[in-house]
Amino acid sequence: MPLLATTAGDVASYALALFLVAVGLGVGYAFFRLGGTFGRLSTLIKGTQDELLPVLHKVGESVDKVNGQLDKVDRVTDSAVDMADSADTAVRAVSFAIARPVQKLSGLAAGLTHGAAAFKAHHDWSGAVRAGKDASARRQRDLEEELRAADGEPATGGGHRTDGDAA
Repeated sequence: MPLLATTAGDVASYALALFLVAVGLGVGYAFFRLGGTFGRLSTLIKGTQDELLPVLHKVGESVDKVNGQLDKVDRVTDSAVDMADSADTAVRAVSFAIARPVQKLSGLAAGLTHGAAAFKAHHDWSGAVRAGKDASARRQRDLEEELRAADGEPATGGGHRTDGDAA
């Protein structure tokens, strides 16, 4: 086959063959580089696995220790709640024990004040005694309603009476 006797089809075939050889070499080089990349990726994954598994194990142990400490805190807060309930019970017992005498003393003071004012204003002993007793009863009833309201119980609805007010 002489060189001068080549046709355009032969030249196109040679060009196509050369192109395919170049593409094959390019794809081969890309695969070679891709293989190197996959090798490095495999090494990276293995290194990460070797370093990360102990860290995960330590994190698991730390979480277990934290959970143990949280259990202790839970017990402490439960104890604190129990102590607060006990203190509340004690305060309520003391309040209940002194509430009635304080109520009576407050009523006595209000009765004496109103009775003295009524006697001074009207010079009537029996009217002053009646005004003092009414004021005492009102004060005791008001104090009882205040104590019930402080405890969260509904008020009895006694209200304020104005009959017999002398001051």
